[in-house]
Amino acid sequence: MTAWALAARGGDADAVERFVRALHRDVRRYVAHLCGDPQAVDDLAQDTFLRALGSLHRFEGRSSARAWLLSIARRAVIDSYRYASARPRLCDVPDWQLAVENVQPQDLPGFDDGVALLDLLASLPDERREAFVLTQLVGLPYAEAAEVSHCPVGTVRSRVARARAALMELLEDQDDPALQAA
Repeated sequence: MTAWALAARGGDADAVERFVRALHRDVRRYVAHLCGDPQAVDDLAQDTFLRALGSLHRFEGRSSARAWLLSIARRAVIDSYRYASARPRLCDVPDWQLAVENVQPQDLPGFDDGVALLDLLASLPDERREAFVLTQLVGLPYAEAAEVSHCPVGTVRSRVARARAALMELLEDQDDPALQAA
């Protein structure tokens, strides 16, 4: 089979046909095992061979033609999953917005606190928010946060300190009953 693949690479049409015939059953079986959708097997096998024949000029025979072709089949199946997951799905629900709201996580411990923290962080200037998130939420050391932010370590320390102070002030304002009534 590898010899047929190498001959097909050289332009031998008969070798292309023998190569495809010899490995078609293996590709179909492997794709069927990976994808689990019997209706998609033929399309994925065809996609595998189209990809393989399109890149046959790069096949050098360092591995067997079967291994090379099955790795292409694996990528074809993975790509089909990625494509399917990115595609919008049709829904028979009359009010799709209500359906989306109903499946959102609610009443989880800390959920409301997380939403409040996101709102508070959004009120910070961009540079302070970035420094705070990198060091306090992501957990980067100040030196690494400085590299990411393209600024000196002292600037990151200052931004984090100012962000903390601003967040504390915002939290105190939220807890002040006189400000809540206004």
